[in-house]
Amino acid sequence: MAELPIAPFERILRNANAERVSDDAAKALAEVAEDIAEDLARDIVKVAKHAGRKTIKIEDVEFVAED
Repeated sequence: MAELPIAPFERILRNANAERVSDDAAKALAEVAEDIAEDLARDIVKVAKHAGRKTIKIEDVEFVAED
């Protein structure tokens, strides 16, 4: 179950020119996005730890996002 609010995902779909968006579709997108974000977060933490840091920096996020 998604922890993030559903409304932003409905807006994302509408911004992508969806005329109508069901609640189920917005919830499904939120769940997929959370799964992707969690995978990215794990990789970002690994990068920071590899650099000998506990603090996540923007460089870590950018590095993983480029991959």
